[in-house]
Amino acid sequence: MTAIRGNVDKGAWARPLPRTEVVELASVLIYILHDLAKLDLKPAAAGFRVVISGHSHVPRQVTRDGVIYFNPGSAGPRRFKLPVSVGRLTIRQAAIVAEIITLNL
Repeated sequence: MTAIRGNVDKGAWARPLPRTEVVELASVLIYILHDLAKLDLKPAAAGFRVVISGHSHVPRQVTRDGVIYFNPGSAGPRRFKLPVSVGRLTIRQAAIVAEIITLNL
């Protein structure tokens, strides 16, 4: 499991959590940050194939310049009348499938 710090993660427990993280799975580089608006690099130029964020809680996936931008939404209590959702990335032989799964709670 990989965790990063979000905008409301305060206190001593949150300080050790990084603001961003890089994960490599099956030779696929994934960049994780909380707020996509704070992305300070060019993912395609840096070799990332996926960028995962979550600040808005709006489930969304879009591909630009060969990079999947993926927000799985929020699996916690319903917020802002948005669906409760999680995301799944499936990587097979460098092919990536991103899915948003709505939870009927």
